[in-house]
Amino acid sequence: MLLEEFNTADRAAAVTTVKPALDIPRWIDAIVDGRPYASVDALSVAALEVAAPLSEAELDGALAHHPRIGARVDGTSAEAAHSRREQPSVDDVTAAALAEGNRAYEERFDRVFLVRAAGRTAEEILGLLQQRLGHTPEQELAVVDQQLREIAALRLAAAIQTEGASA
Repeated sequence: MLLEEFNTADRAAAVTTVKPALDIPRWIDAIVDGRPYASVDALSVAALEVAAPLSEAELDGALAHHPRIGARVDGTSAEAAHSRREQPSVDDVTAAALAEGNRAYEERFDRVFLVRAAGRTAEEILGLLQQRLGHTPEQELAVVDQQLREIAALRLAAAIQTEGASA
């Protein structure tokens, strides 16, 4: 959808466009109610800032749809397609280390490890996973909130383009 179309769309169409980026009602409402946006960059900034911070329940609900980092995701859901597009290819050794790190993270924090994978190598992601295992639960909650917002902003910017941009 073009930015101009998003800015003028009826509420239901705007919600339908935004929801795949981050299915948290309070966040969706803030994005949709914040229209019109002057640019996709302004929309991305809003995606990072609105409804902050997300509650632990909101984060847990959103993470329920996220696959484990490094796992190859099958299926036709929007989340599966995003995951396949965003995660770098992973060799067997790194995949095994990520799987072990995921298990340790889930035991420590009782949630799936979330990181903005786009633009990062599998080795960078593994390093971040190992580093974040040293966080306190409170520190990690803040990092998860930020990572989820970064992912949402990227997905939203990909869904809403400016005139002449390829969809």
